[in-house]
Amino acid sequence: MPVTTKTRAGLTLGLALGLGALAPAAVAQDCTTKIGAVLPTSVDWGRPIAEVAQFAVDQVNEAGGAAGCKIEMVLRDTQVDPKVGVDAAKALVDLEGVKLLLGAVSSGVSMPILTSVTVPAGVPQFSCCSSSTAFTKLAEEGKTNGLWFRTFATTAVQSAVAAKVARDKGYKTVAVLYKNDDWGQDMARLIAADFAAVGVEVVANVAINDAQPSYRAEVTEALAAQPEALYLALYPVEGTSAVREWISLGGTQNMIVANSLKSDEFRDNVGLQYLGNTLGTDTASPRSDSADAFRTRYVERFGSEPNGPGLANSYDATMIALLAMEAAGPDASGADIAAAVPRVTDPAGTRVSADAAGFAAAKEVLAGGGTVMYDGGTGNVRFDANGDVSAPAVVWSFAEGGIDEVEYLSLDDVNGFIASLR
Repeated sequence: MPVTTKTRAGLTLGLALGLGALAPAAVAQDCTTKIGAVLPTSVDWGRPIAEVAQFAVDQVNEAGGAAGCKIEMVLRDTQVDPKVGVDAAKALVDLEGVKLLLGAVSSGVSMPILTSVTVPAGVPQFSCCSSSTAFTKLAEEGKTNGLWFRTFATTAVQSAVAAKVARDKGYKTVAVLYKNDDWGQDMARLIAADFAAVGVEVVANVAINDAQPSYRAEVTEALAAQPEALYLALYPVEGTSAVREWISLGGTQNMIVANSLKSDEFRDNVGLQYLGNTLGTDTASPRSDSADAFRTRYVERFGSEPNGPGLANSYDATMIALLAMEAAGPDASGADIAAAVPRVTDPAGTRVSADAAGFAAAKEVLAGGGTVMYDGGTGNVRFDANGDVSAPAVVWSFAEGGIDEVEYLSLDDVNGFIASLR
């Protein structure tokens, strides 16, 4: 059973409708509801993703909690390992009795959690950062039971934008090194098709497995055709090792990388001097007031820019999950929470901001039977029937102080380019 104290304080929350300051009376109730989070806190790029999820929980508690109770986020480290992730998720669902689950990051971790833990248990799963199109197929087959939502666009966006980068740079041949998991395999398949559509030949498509002492054999295979550029769909640890081998064996410094390598760890361990011709791709927040407001709040809380992968997505996944919990009401089942998501992402609903005041305003609207349109760090999040979202995109480069934006593509730009590839 979910760990939710039944004694409720019966406090009246003086919640102001709109986006004004949170009323002083909006204090947390005397009960606690646990939610789970399975995120890779043992890697440098994963910790901020977990921290921003906790930031969202803190703001919800500032607004008086969700569904009448204070929220406690119970966090477990996945180590970007499917087995570790599944064990962590099972503990959260079976032992902690969490009402919903945030995560995971890697598609290769999120998928077994979804199929072996959350769907069988009827617990909704909200992922910030899993992009494999395999989830779309699973939903289309009716195997997610409507319990899967992700605030990160599918791999199709990154693949298409990478093809645009290769075309714009004039590359004719590219080798691909990809992580040998659900996400990497999905990326490799899409990259081969999208690059071909713009006249770029993938001359080598080589899988990289975790925790190998050396990737010299794989790199040598990729180098054999002497490609003009290298595409990397890897995470920082294996990405660092593979690129070091690539450079040492005389490989080109013309590289295109997925958002998973948008990491200070990767930049510093490889060396900025070897990454001057590297361009990365990522989904992006829209150029909107809500995205600017998220950035401002993030800087105030953490003292740095939200440059890492998945930060706005993690915040929005957490906020939407808790808004749905609020809309579903006390003692709601996981299916009830999932079914309430359209009530808090309704394009015709009352706009609410992504902060404590916005959550407080949403509570009043929902209590009155209305719907809200959550406007967050990634804009007006709207899920399709498969729990997917679309998003703008950005091309970026490594810089001494972090990341520089090279090109921004609006949602219309992204959708138009993807259509041109088909």
